[in-house]
Amino acid sequence: MNRDNSCVADTIELLLLNQEALRAGLEEVSLWIKQRGSTVVHKNVLGALTTLDLNAKGIADGIELLRSQAAGY
Repeated sequence: MNRDNSCVADTIELLLLNQEALRAGLEEVSLWIKQRGSTVVHKNVLGALTTLDLNAKGIADGIELLRSQAAGY
């Protein structure tokens, strides 16, 4: 079971890294859009980025829990 938790944690961590990369890309595009005058779109993207940030915290906490279970703590 501990090995399974480690594998799940590794897989979820990769998904989290993908999420963080997508977030960074969206932020760059949003800033580019804002510079061209579309502040409404920029604000909408910022709202979505806030959701990604909140979810990233929960995912990171879950990964930490899985890793601690895999280590037997």
